[in-house]
Formats: sequence, C-alpha cells, structure tokens
Amino acid sequence: MMIEEYKKLVLPIKNKLYRFSLRIVGNGPEAEDVVQEVFIKLWDKRHELTQYKNVEAWCMTLTKNLSIDKIRSKHRRTEGFKEGFDMPSKAANPYQVAAMSDTMSRIQQMIAELPEKQKMVMQLRDIEEMSYKEIAEILHITIDQVKINLFRARKAIRARLLNSESYGV
Repeated sequence: MMIEEYKKLVLPIKNKLYRFSLRIVGNGPEAEDVVQEVFIKLWDKRHELTQYKNVEAWCMTLTKNLSIDKIRSKHRRTEGFKEGFDMPSKAANPYQVAAMSDTMSRIQQMIAELPEKQKMVMQLRDIEEMSYKEIAEILHITIDQVKINLFRARKAIRARLLNSESYGV
C-alpha cells in the first residue's frame, strides 16, 4: 500500500479515533498519543489492511485497547465531554446558556459515573453515531449486549437527570 492510499484510508477517521480515545483516557495530550500509536501500528501493518473488511472498526478496536492500556498504566479515570461539545445557539440568552452549560456538566458527571462498558457504548452510539454492529465489533460483544448496555446507560442518565430537575438541583 502506497502512502496516498494509506492517507485516504485512515486520515478521514483520525478525529473519530481522537474523540473515542479522549472519552476513555480523559486527557487531550494522552488521547493524541494513543492516536499516534494507532497510526504507527497501522503504518506497520499497511500491507495487511486490505485483508480487513472494516478497517474503521479495526482502528476503533485498536484505539480502545491502547486507551485502556494507557489508563491502566496511569491508574486514571475518564473525564467528561470535550469542552465546547454543547455549543449553545447564538439566539440563546445568558440564562439559557448558563442553564444549558449546567445541564451538560451534570450529564457529563453522570456519564463519568456509569460502568465502563455502558460509557463506551454510549460514546460510540450517541456521540460517534456508530451502528450497533460496528460497536459490537469494536467492543467484542454481541449486538444484544450493545443494546442492553445502551438502554441501561440512557435509562440511568434519564432517571438521574429527571430526579435532579425535580429537586431543583
């Protein structure tokens, strides 16, 4: 595989790999390191890439594994969404902007407290917009397990959010 083919194949997914790694490691520079390691491994295996029927899923799996290795070596936990994820509209007044920012902060905290598998499934499905099949391939679980983890994660977030809003927290 020539460098031009490699660029066309893997460079379009670099931002997705970064966001996924960032969700796991919770630190921008560490996520960049993980993505760089993924690209190095991909370059080393560039002649074998045509054997994979879904290179993106393989890259996501590699990113997941390297990210988990990184947090295990640092004994760290993941953090919330990247700053600016919840960009408010220009028409929102300051009260709406503050309320939206507060709500997103609470949701980020709630997601951070989910079990690891639910957190990863929610990231891949709701943020990266991947299919159930792709998520199952990446996480090495069945499609039913993907659906169950996603349902439980959404249900937990919804319940906690509704509960906190009913108490005015």
